[in-house]
Amino acid sequence: MNAHSKYSSTLITYAHQFRSMPVSIDEFESGDLPEGPSVPEQVITYLHTRRDAAFTRSEIATAIDEDPNTVGTALTRLKARDLVRHRGQYWAITEDEQRIAAAYDLHDVSVQLDEADGGIESENWDAVAPDQPHPSEQDSSKDE
Repeated sequence: MNAHSKYSSTLITYAHQFRSMPVSIDEFESGDLPEGPSVPEQVITYLHTRRDAAFTRSEIATAIDEDPNTVGTALTRLKARDLVRHRGQYWAITEDEQRIAAAYDLHDVSVQLDEADGGIESENWDAVAPDQPHPSEQDSSKDE
């Protein structure tokens, strides 16, 4: 099986399995949230399964039922990783199938490691986090 057909079937499976849905406030408060693909994964899936066309940010957002600003951020990050192409207001998947395959291989390994070791415990992460916020999170009005 070549990389193209292997990842096409994986991406199509993702596209059909998951949809964004609201969660109850009880689920939100408890942290018992449903798992599914991230917005960048949804964007890649959408564009890859329609690689013969290019779409606007709004068209992609509507198709995957996500906020257009969130989709815009995802597209910008994906472009920085050369996973999507951008011309004018249109976006398309990269022509480099091996690049997409490598991105999904890395993702698969990450998922497997999380399953093997339980992932990152937020309490442990918080215990070693710095007390001061990152400069990007500080109030910029103090600088004026």
